[in-house]
Amino acid sequence: MGTILVLYGTKMQAEAVTKERLLAGLTAAIVEKGYGATTIADIARHARVSKRTLYEHFADKESCFLALYRVVADGIMRAIVEAASPALPWREQLDAATRVYLGMLESQPALARTFLLEIQAAGPKAVRLRREVHRGFAEMISALVERGRKGPGGAAVGPLSPAMATAIVGAINELVLLAIEEGRVERLSELRETAVTLVEAVLSVPARAPGLTPGGRGRRSSGGRRDAVGDGPHRPRDAPRRRDRPRA
Repeated sequence: MGTILVLYGTKMQAEAVTKERLLAGLTAAIVEKGYGATTIADIARHARVSKRTLYEHFADKESCFLALYRVVADGIMRAIVEAASPALPWREQLDAATRVYLGMLESQPALARTFLLEIQAAGPKAVRLRREVHRGFAEMISALVERGRKGPGGAAVGPLSPAMATAIVGAINELVLLAIEEGRVERLSELRETAVTLVEAVLSVPARAPGLTPGGRGRRSSGGRRDAVGDGPHRPRDAPRRRDRPRA
């Protein structure tokens, strides 16, 4: 029984290594000629395996591409979580996370173009996976924000709803897309300050004037009337009422 388990484990390891080579082969092919022009033969050539071996692991080029997209997205999310150390003040966590995200995309310009631009035209499966990955990024941001609110500098951080987390992902994605379309893929790090400012603006807790309730109304005094703050000029209770001027 032990021998069978060892053999099975060895086979699984060998398959994992082959898949890694195939994904690396696809990466090299994308860098060489872009995803659209890449063929099965290109992937096999760069991976140094036969096309038959490739088809034993992936049904077609698209399935190989989707697997690579998932692996890269998961790797980026892990790197972001590691960079945003809870020991850092919140602002530094945010800065570190943004720096890592943009830096990883900037270091692989061909992949950045493919994963952010070409994937939108890679078919319905790719679009669904892209949406799933974006949802994962939004959940990761929500978790980091919730953790950051409990750490150094967290008192100035407001809550983040799932919808707003999705909006942040979409906004930053659009910033990166625009930079890539304008040929600035190798200068994505220049977007860091803009992205950080955006997130800070969304999460900042607005200052409230003394005496104001969350709804912006004045507080009630012990006598039951509202204080003048937020309620317009206050007329003392014993002041005479102004009579309406008679109409002509």
